[in-house]
Amino acid sequence: MSDNDLKKNSAKEAMKYIKDGMIVGLGGGRSIAYLIEFIKQDKNINVKIVTPSVKTKMLCIEKGLEVLYTSSVDKVDVAFDGCDQVDEKLNALKSGGGIHTKEKLIASMAEEYILLVDEAKVEKELTFNVPVVLEVLEDSLKYVEKKVLELNGKPVIRSSDIKDGFTISDNGNLLVDVFFNNVKDIHKLNDNLIRICGVIETSLFTNVITKVIIASKEGIREISQK
Repeated sequence: MSDNDLKKNSAKEAMKYIKDGMIVGLGGGRSIAYLIEFIKQDKNINVKIVTPSVKTKMLCIEKGLEVLYTSSVDKVDVAFDGCDQVDEKLNALKSGGGIHTKEKLIASMAEEYILLVDEAKVEKELTFNVPVVLEVLEDSLKYVEKKVLELNGKPVIRSSDIKDGFTISDNGNLLVDVFFNNVKDIHKLNDNLIRICGVIETSLFTNVITKVIIASKEGIREISQK
């Protein structure tokens, strides 16, 4: 079974949680693209979308789905997203896209926040083999780097070979990839990072995920809040 098949299967399972009239949050990635296709094909549901992703927004518009301004919404019925790594205690790292601030906002507004992943992204506990990404105010950069080093993190300002200078978030801020080893307390780490003045948000997701839909060659399994 191919990687695309796994993503398609997780998206198909996600459709069970979408009902007519809902406001649905959609993140980014191929699983979400498949989910958009399934929503479009189902003639029995009419939903409205909020999304932190420009690509997802454009795909929804292309498919004829109504997209709301996130700023006009204070509650989302259900939201779906992917991640880089998730553990069995429903902590996740979402590092790649650099849109985690808006992703976490939608996650916080959602009655249910569901991750769609394949088995390879699931660990008993987060291993931090990908960085925690901080969105930070430009003026706070050196201060944030200093405080991160005090927490035994290794900060690297994100840049790109195809853009001169640093990578700027959709909100006009810098992105700092922070590498950690031997994290003992995930919640404490997230609290310590978010307390640093100038840090807007982290890509470490704790206390917002309600369910994980996991696709493997053996089928679908779920992890839910107890």
